[in-house]
Amino acid sequence: MYIIVGLGNPGRKYAGTRHNIGFNVITRLCDDYNISMNINKHKAICGAGFIAGKKVLLAMPQTYMNLSGESVRQLVDFYKIDVENELIIVYDDISLPVGRMRIRAKGSAGGHNGMKSIISHLGTDVFAR
Repeated sequence: MYIIVGLGNPGRKYAGTRHNIGFNVITRLCDDYNISMNINKHKAICGAGFIAGKKVLLAMPQTYMNLSGESVRQLVDFYKIDVENELIIVYDDISLPVGRMRIRAKGSAGGHNGMKSIISHLGTDVFAR
């Protein structure tokens, strides 16, 4: 099982902002793969389904960006996934131009507070983003 977490901030105030790109990606995946976000657990709104024949849990933490690690830690612990191979974090990276995407298997937080929180709570920076 994979957990795909899109980072963002809840509420209308942040809708449509660059900082909420992770939420936007999760919404798009839900639309494309007919996944309902109907689970409210682990400080996140989640939906379970299948992508390319693989079971996935899509999650949008509701902790606000800077505390995203709290939700991610709860998800990882509850579903007992292998962080290095089954966790994907989607977030905005200020070092990339708008519309550009980069995929990495590991790395630092690069100044991103949501990623700092996740790395701190997981105790590792080895996970896909």
